[in-house]
Amino acid sequence: MYVSVAGHTAFFSTGSGQHVAENETVLFVHGAGFDHTVWTLPARYFARQGRNVIAVDLPGHGLSGGEALTSIEAMADWLCLLLDELDVRQTSVVGHSMGSLVALNCAAKYPDRVRNLALLGTSTPMPVSDPLLDAARANQHEAIDMANTWSHSSFAHQGGNENPGLTLTLSGQRLLERAGPGVYFADLNACNDFIDGDMLATQVKAETLVILGLEDRMTKASAGRSVAAAISDTRVVELDACGHSMLSEQPNAVLDALAALV
Repeated sequence: MYVSVAGHTAFFSTGSGQHVAENETVLFVHGAGFDHTVWTLPARYFARQGRNVIAVDLPGHGLSGGEALTSIEAMADWLCLLLDELDVRQTSVVGHSMGSLVALNCAAKYPDRVRNLALLGTSTPMPVSDPLLDAARANQHEAIDMANTWSHSSFAHQGGNENPGLTLTLSGQRLLERAGPGVYFADLNACNDFIDGDMLATQVKAETLVILGLEDRMTKASAGRSVAAAISDTRVVELDACGHSMLSEQPNAVLDALAALV
């Protein structure tokens, strides 16, 4: 579905559902370089459970127009503009990786808008290594190669996909390859520059779920546990044999955890 936000076209998937004013809403926020398609399974599930689904493409990503926003704060503000445009007063917010920082910022800055919160593959701060930033700044494929390698567990590197003939790592690579020039760097740099997460986590009042991959090399499980410890009302789900790409490596386990919260 397309709407206009801040003078640009914004796209979000409804999970093939219909928006009903009196139904609860779930807002999904993707990670760096990705788009709404990473949420296909949970978006379709919650749409069929009678939720209004907003699986958004952030500006400059996927089917949304405009330039990629350069800070986590700007992305959180943009989400609230989107909610205003859709006349959604309150929503559950689910974010993965960079999207978890946006969701965290949104919950701390706009507490009345966030019913509950799910942070997947999260860390505060979320530093990005210089080699990865430099490669992304130069739009070099090495940035995709590095991030895609570090995002998957050892099992995923051996194949890991239940569907014959498909590999998880190549699917992750292709998703990042779809990002436009400069988009991946803008996202990674926004994560690297976001330094207020520890303080913001203490301000979150919404019921929160933190999902961690125990083989996550992008946002280590220990960092995610620290985020959870700073939030007053939180529950942690840890996924064995799972890396940062938990939405593709263990989609059913992620969905089960989300279904118990949202």
